[in-house]
Amino acid sequence: MKVRYTYRIYPTISQKQALAKVFGCTRYVYNWALRERETAYKRGEKMNYNQSSAALTILKKSPGFEWLNEVSCVPTQQALRHLQTAYTNFFEGRAKYPSAKKKRHRQSAEFTASSFKYENGILSLAKIGPLKVRWSRPFTSKPTTVTVTKTPSGRYYVSLILDEPAPVHYPKTGNSIGIDLGINKLATLSNGETIDNLKSTKKYEKRLAKAQRTLSRKTKGSGRWNRQRIKVARIQEKIADTRKDHLNKVTTDLVKRFDLIAVEDLNVKGMVKNRKLAKHISDASFGTFVSMLDYKCNWRGKRLVKIDRWYPSSKTCSGCGHKLAELPLSIRSWQCPACLSEHDRDINAARNILYFSAEGHSVPARGATVRPCIVRARCGEA
Repeated sequence: MKVRYTYRIYPTISQKQALAKVFGCTRYVYNWALRERETAYKRGEKMNYNQSSAALTILKKSPGFEWLNEVSCVPTQQALRHLQTAYTNFFEGRAKYPSAKKKRHRQSAEFTASSFKYENGILSLAKIGPLKVRWSRPFTSKPTTVTVTKTPSGRYYVSLILDEPAPVHYPKTGNSIGIDLGINKLATLSNGETIDNLKSTKKYEKRLAKAQRTLSRKTKGSGRWNRQRIKVARIQEKIADTRKDHLNKVTTDLVKRFDLIAVEDLNVKGMVKNRKLAKHISDASFGTFVSMLDYKCNWRGKRLVKIDRWYPSSKTCSGCGHKLAELPLSIRSWQCPACLSEHDRDINAARNILYFSAEGHSVPARGATVRPCIVRARCGEA
C-alpha cells in the first residue's frame, strides 16, 4: 500500500544554503514554464511537458543560466511534471488555474530514486549530503520518492513515498454511530456524546492580530519585517498543528470504537460562502475531519457512509418520522407535534443520519432529492 510518511529534519548551515538553491531553482523553473505556456497559448499554440522539458534543456545551456546546473537536475524536472499535473487538474475541473510560486510561501523540492540514497537509517540527497532526520515512526520498505519542504516559519520536513504493508485491522465492536457536525460542538454522536471544537483560530486570534499589526508597520523586505513575518508564520502554524492533532486523535478514537460511521456529505465549499460563519466553518475543518475518517476506515477495515446532504436530518423526528416545515438555526431544541417527543437538534440529526445509513442509502447523484418514503417506511407508514 502506498503511503506518505513525513519527518522533521535539521539541516546544517551549509545544507540550508544548498536547499535554498534547490528551492530557488525549482521555483524559477516552475514559474518560467508557466510563463512559456501562457505565451504559447497567446500565440495559438499548445505546450506540453515534453516541449517544456526540451526548452528547459536549451535554457540551461544559455548564457546567464549556468546557475541552474549547480543543483541536481531531478527537482527542476519534477517541477515541470507538477506544472503538467496542475494544468490537468485545471482542465478537468478539480482545481483553479495554476499560479506562480512565491519565495515567502511554502517551498518544496522532489527527489526521485536516482537523486537520493537511503541505507541503514541514513538519507542522503544529491549535492546536499546526509540529512539529520528525526525518525518518529518506523517503516520497512525503501522510499521511492523524497520531498523536502520548508515552511514559512523556517521548519524543514522530508516526506517519503513508501510501499508499506496494509495496517492491521481494528477488532470489530459491532457498534454503529451517526455523526452530526457543527460549530459549537465539532461533532454530536447519535448516542448523545459530543466532541468539543477546539476553536484554534479563536484561541490564538488576539496574538495573531497583534503580530500582524506589528508586521504591517515594518518596511516590507527589511530584516525586521522578515523576523516579524516568521513570528506570524509560527502562530499560524501553531493553529494548524493544534487543529490537525485534535482531529487525528478524535477520528482515530471513533474508528477504534465503531464499525460503521455515518456522516453527512456536506458542501463545505458552499458553506464557507456564508460571510458570517465562514471563519468558524473553516476553523472546524469539516472536510479534513471526514477525509481522515475516510482513509482511516479504509485502512482499519471499518465502514464510512456518507448520506445525502439534502436529507432533512435536523427537522425530522427520529421517533416517529414527522418532518417540520421549517427549523431555523437559532432553535436548538424542539418538540415533535406528532408524538410530543423532546429533541435536541444535534442529537436528533445524528440519530436520523444513522437511521438513514442503516437503510442502505449512500450519497446519490449530485442534485438528487431525498425520497420522502424512507422515513415513513421506518415508521410503518409506507
